[in-house]
Amino acid sequence: MMLFLLDSNVFINASRLYYHPDIAPTFWTWLADQNRMGRIASVARVKAEIDDGRYGYLKKWSSDLPDSFWLRPGGNAVNSMTWLADWVMHPNRPYWDSARAEFLNVADYYLVAQAHSANASVVTFELPAPNSRKRVLIPDACDAMGVDYVEPFEVYRQLGLRFL
Repeated sequence: MMLFLLDSNVFINASRLYYHPDIAPTFWTWLADQNRMGRIASVARVKAEIDDGRYGYLKKWSSDLPDSFWLRPGGNAVNSMTWLADWVMHPNRPYWDSARAEFLNVADYYLVAQAHSANASVVTFELPAPNSRKRVLIPDACDAMGVDYVEPFEVYRQLGLRFL
């Protein structure tokens, strides 16, 4: 069974744009249910981004979830983090120093490394931009690590999300 690790933009976009809790509370329950079945999770750094933002409902929702939803780096993830940091910092990469520093300090870095160590897929709205200099994007880091990434609605279809 594939584990899908969700980027913060999945939660934020859903709550702001199309699955606001007042309109689609079932979606939020479904995410928690999928976690209990071992299909969906995220990383603790994504939760920290949610907690630091202005996402009132998300902050409460994320706090009500079990710790198992918010993965923390274990031994294998630390090895993956080292490899990913080496890739980002390699002088042949086109990234500006500010882009490298930002990537290594945000949830994206932890998300990709955790996915690599757990043989999971990353779920994000980001699109690849391998020639970007200003920002290291999740899909490009995934490609470097051999990690699959997928857009959220494809995951919802694969896992059978339905609103009846």
